[in-house]
Amino acid sequence: MYRIAVGIEYDGSAFAGWQSQQSLRTVQQVLEGALGAVAAEPVSLVAAGRTDAGVHARAQVAHFDTAAERTPRSWLLGANSELPADVALQWAQPVPEHFHARYCAEARVYRYLILNRTARSALNAARAAWVTRALDAAAMAEAAAQLVGEHDFSAFRAAECQAKSPVRRLTQLTVVRRGDWIVIEAVANAFLHHMVRNIAGLLIAVGKGAEPPGWARTVLEGRDRTRAAATAPAAGLYLWEVRYPAAFALPLPAANGGSAADQL
Repeated sequence: MYRIAVGIEYDGSAFAGWQSQQSLRTVQQVLEGALGAVAAEPVSLVAAGRTDAGVHARAQVAHFDTAAERTPRSWLLGANSELPADVALQWAQPVPEHFHARYCAEARVYRYLILNRTARSALNAARAAWVTRALDAAAMAEAAAQLVGEHDFSAFRAAECQAKSPVRRLTQLTVVRRGDWIVIEAVANAFLHHMVRNIAGLLIAVGKGAEPPGWARTVLEGRDRTRAAATAPAAGLYLWEVRYPAAFALPLPAANGGSAADQL
């Protein structure tokens, strides 16, 4: 048996999320069908993270085991010839049998993109959140700094979150304005269900002036989801990068060609 790792890019707009679900179009289902066609046998993928409906990925990572012997180029080109336009492999390579896309990941990076202008965008309607009121990026950054560190993030987890513990180590949370765009970047060992979108919702509320930056600490320490801001739209969220030990020598996302979102 061979273990193969793959890097995946997708526009999540027309998908019901990553995980296979009966009668719904999912990223996992589409990819397993394409890779299975190349392998000439069923393929089962394990991903670094399960993105929700409408959420995108610049650099999702997954692995599968197969008895099929193919070159990395054959996996890449063969699968992409079977895949629809909104999902594509960026690379494929053999990995040792102890590699695990989920459990070997050292960190996950998400970006949340906000288009902050009066006019809506036709090109980014399903690929960014749109906020018409001018946002104070400096206030958002001040609020974000209060969430960095290891905390109980109960106030930022979805009601249906199945994680055993609400404690996560958020090593970076930045807010940067680039013209009409605001980019929120979050880095952590792992995230709770809806955690980044809930944080983005809070930061947007602060940016609008509805709450002061210090509200972030109040919400965090309150550990009560019902007292926090509304969940930000899925369209703005991207699984940006998954980081692994250098020993696995996986390709870096920057070498993948990227997308328009890379310019932000």
